[in-house]
Amino acid sequence: MIPRRGSVRRQVRVARPAAEVWALVGDPARLAEWFPGVTSVTVEGDHRRVATAAGVTFDEDLLTVDPLARRFQYRVTGGLFHEHLGTLDVLDLGDGTCLVVYATDADPATLALVVGGAAGAGIERARCILEGARPVGWGA
Repeated sequence: MIPRRGSVRRQVRVARPAAEVWALVGDPARLAEWFPGVTSVTVEGDHRRVATAAGVTFDEDLLTVDPLARRFQYRVTGGLFHEHLGTLDVLDLGDGTCLVVYATDADPATLALVVGGAAGAGIERARCILEGARPVGWGA
């Protein structure tokens, strides 16, 4: 049996305070600054529309934007997904660093792999931005 639903989790340790990291990755409108292939984002209330360099747009419901828990959750609505849940957590490690964890659950399972791969690249790019390092494979 081939599973219909897939789950992927990526994480990266960032040498910056959790509050600073959250200000970037926890802001639904700032996705294009750190997520690969995203060219523009529009947020209206609990809805976000994401446009990609490939010309694809995604509509998303913003489910959780919790600055105290530093948790962001969203659901892609329609398109290729039958079901989708994305969760991003910024965990304070108590030493001036934090762990950014991005998890995606999707049906069909193959889309979890696609989003998970992009999310892994995205949180690595966010780390580079926040730590002042030049991201590999990204322009200036």
